[in-house]
Amino acid sequence: MNCDPSLPELSPEELERYARQIGPGVMSLEGQQRLKQSTVLVTRVGGMGGPAALSLVLAGVGRVIIAHGGELISPDLNRQVLGSEAGLGELRAPRFAESLRSMNRFVTVEAIDHEPNDEEAEELAKRVDLIVSCPPTFAERLRLDRAARAAGIPLVDAAQWGMTGTLIVVGPGHNCLRCAYPEEPPFEEFFPVVGAISAATGSLAALEAIKILSGTGRPAWGKMLVYDGFQGFTRWVHLQPCAACRAAAGSLQSRASHK
Repeated sequence: MNCDPSLPELSPEELERYARQIGPGVMSLEGQQRLKQSTVLVTRVGGMGGPAALSLVLAGVGRVIIAHGGELISPDLNRQVLGSEAGLGELRAPRFAESLRSMNRFVTVEAIDHEPNDEEAEELAKRVDLIVSCPPTFAERLRLDRAARAAGIPLVDAAQWGMTGTLIVVGPGHNCLRCAYPEEPPFEEFFPVVGAISAATGSLAALEAIKILSGTGRPAWGKMLVYDGFQGFTRWVHLQPCAACRAAAGSLQSRASHK
């Protein structure tokens, strides 16, 4: 069945697979087609990126590229849902990709067994429609943000600590990561985290990606969601443009006024 001839056709099996998410209050048939033609990069795919990648695969995003270095260790298993006891000591990316492929035969999953450097991030950004950023280090998060801005694609940034999760949705004309973090915060390598907050934050990141890609609902452009699970409250923060975003907006207005 095909709603828009310019979009990939959905087979009867795919229509059956996605029947519960096509209809009033969820996605249109065209939205599901748009998911099928989309490619998303998720890096990394641990506590937050794993649930995010899983949700994208289950929703029917056509191609999901995951990037994650290193081997699976026991302390990962309180939150890294794509891992298992059987995979301890093995490289995470290939193992996680295998798990994702087993969940949906209609989706292509590509695995990269390391975190992309600057050049790789830029090249990957050119291949995808959206980036879900879930690294623990701020340097990696900024790298993905720069790559997304250079490619002109949206970025959904997810972060966690303890029982708190944050989610930021940015893209062309909708702020950048520096708008939320003017200064680089300190990094704690073995920070405390509860798996449930990882899964919740990653799943919400996937939901924003699905909304953007399918043209469904109202994405949280230029906002940061903060969920404090310890205290039990949420709040939305509207991001104020940083100097670079203000300059970019001014440049666009100037060009528009001279047309």
